[in-house]
Amino acid sequence: MTAANAPRDRYNAVWIIFFILGLGTLLPWNFFMTATMYFTSRLKNGEHNLTANVTVAIDNRNVFESKFNNVMTLCAMVPLLIFTCLNSFIHQRLFENVMAQLKPDFKTFGAILQGSLFGLAGMLPASYTTPIMSGQGLAGTFAAFSMICALASGSALQDSAFGYFITACVVILLAIVSYFALPKMEFFQYYSESNGSRSSSDEENKMDLLKPEGHAEKRPVLSLTDEESRPAVSVFGIFKQIWVMALSVCFVFTITIGVFPAVTVDVKTTVVEEGNGWNTYFIPVSCFLLFNLMDWAGRSLTAVCMWPGKDSIWLPILVIARLVFVPLFMLCNVQPRHYLPMVFSHDAWYIVFMILFSFSNGYLASLCMCFGPKKVSQHEAETAGAIMAFFLSLGLAVGAALSFAFRAMI
Repeated sequence: MTAANAPRDRYNAVWIIFFILGLGTLLPWNFFMTATMYFTSRLKNGEHNLTANVTVAIDNRNVFESKFNNVMTLCAMVPLLIFTCLNSFIHQRLFENVMAQLKPDFKTFGAILQGSLFGLAGMLPASYTTPIMSGQGLAGTFAAFSMICALASGSALQDSAFGYFITACVVILLAIVSYFALPKMEFFQYYSESNGSRSSSDEENKMDLLKPEGHAEKRPVLSLTDEESRPAVSVFGIFKQIWVMALSVCFVFTITIGVFPAVTVDVKTTVVEEGNGWNTYFIPVSCFLLFNLMDWAGRSLTAVCMWPGKDSIWLPILVIARLVFVPLFMLCNVQPRHYLPMVFSHDAWYIVFMILFSFSNGYLASLCMCFGPKKVSQHEAETAGAIMAFFLSLGLAVGAALSFAFRAMI
């Protein structure tokens, strides 16, 4: 079978399913971040007004309120890291023989998890990693827009939080239904069934070409099970081929989670005119909505532009260059502050930094996730996608740990 014989993705159904699955993986987490005001209000000492448009004075926060964003991020990322590690490195050795005896749709049930989802996308053309990343970007945008609507309506915080969680549950249900529809798609079946067989045939043909002319052995037709015909996959061998992409996506999210939202959410507006409402909407709009919109734009751009290429030195250079955003945000009007001077006090600086920060996060992370599985053989692409997801999660966890240090330095 060749790519020329591949069936069409009718109505872009597989693309849409991966988009919904990407949306489902991050929408619950984004709603938890969006409901920060509700959680911190529950941690506040004494009486507190549970309305969406209340502004809590940052100087009055207790230790639980001030550390909530850091702790919540760390508690969310560590379990994600552990389970993507299990999915990426252990399933090949521990579960392969067991799962080969089970029905295919049960075997791939782990694709609901983020790691396996990128693994499945790795078997398809590179463009099918983009809808996952784009769906994840839309999740943040939708959550931020919901926050702003709640603020504008003046809804009680507990009502808004309840609405967030119900919406997340509905989207998760939609993602599960979409996932079970995925194996029924002819386009997906073609690539998943040919994942191992194509590379196996290629290796045998290469061995025949090395033999003297007329001496190529005629191989008997054997009836092999899927497990016996599947080429051996070495996790560490694959990592040697994709380590640049893996470390790049890890570094991208280390920088992002290191400052967002732990540092960026504490930036205060310098425009405090009475009755203009900007003080209420500054963080929801300039931090959460702007970040998620530009992140989504960056992730989606890879559907039409994939520069620099997978072998270009510019990709890791641009990834490392994002380190500059750490001091830039720390020198904005973060309050309270004790050690560092405030250099970029005007709101415009913060907004410009946020645009560049979020767009580069989405674009570079999406590039890395698309390129990683394409740097290995076809039968190794699924494992390469799972490894990339592990390093993405590693970056999230390391960034969550560093966020404590970054905030304490200010």
